[in-house]
Amino acid sequence: MSRTLLLAAAASFFLAAHAAAALKKPVRAAGEAADPERGEGALVPADTELMDVPTAAILDYGGYSSRTRFFSNGGVMEWLSFGVFQRLNIGASMNVDRLIGTSSPVQLTRPDLQVKFRFYDGDRVIPAAVIGFDGQGYLYNRKDLRYDQRQRGLYLVGSQEIGVPGLHANAGMNISDFNSNSIFGFMAMDYNVRDKVLLMLEWDNVHNFVESRINMGFRIYVTPSFHLDFGVRSVGQGGHFSNGVSRAAERVVNFKYSGSF
Repeated sequence: MSRTLLLAAAASFFLAAHAAAALKKPVRAAGEAADPERGEGALVPADTELMDVPTAAILDYGGYSSRTRFFSNGGVMEWLSFGVFQRLNIGASMNVDRLIGTSSPVQLTRPDLQVKFRFYDGDRVIPAAVIGFDGQGYLYNRKDLRYDQRQRGLYLVGSQEIGVPGLHANAGMNISDFNSNSIFGFMAMDYNVRDKVLLMLEWDNVHNFVESRINMGFRIYVTPSFHLDFGVRSVGQGGHFSNGVSRAAERVVNFKYSGSF
């Protein structure tokens, strides 16, 4: 079952990429900012990630970003990322439970590392591609000392604009647990509406259908440097994790600021 899902995801992505190659009009590369002369609106930084799924875009050399996520039960997650070299981003993140509201005690988890290297910029046929590592999971299980929703770990992702300007496909695979070496897949679509709003749809954690997650949401570009995300994770799921935490859909809000030194 898991191999069938992965093959289906990969086939869908590369068929879409080849469809874009057949079109005889300019295509914006993954991670390329909009061009006002082409009627694409104000310049905004590249979307280096959607809700949970990474893209093949990276921060420019000397760039930085701060991203904050507010999630269930007063939890807050913070990411800091930096463009330390050409094509290479490094960052760190931290999960804090019960920071907002009256619940106590506030509980921190260890910081986790992110590394992202863009080794190919893409063309009309082959998507832009990134290899990276992300140690940040979701919903920390303090009983078992692990995240209920495991970290992405080592991953490979490709991104390509497909057909309609502003419409991108993103797909990849990852190994989150090196002890089991299980391979997971993920894919996402995003549509940029004149650099004002970004619509996002993800199918993540694809190994078997039951544990895969559907996420959806939208991004509002408040200014070229600041955006807000509103989304729902794990749409349609039910049941509970081993520590009693619900698997049901979860509403999240993200704030992100990007700049350069």
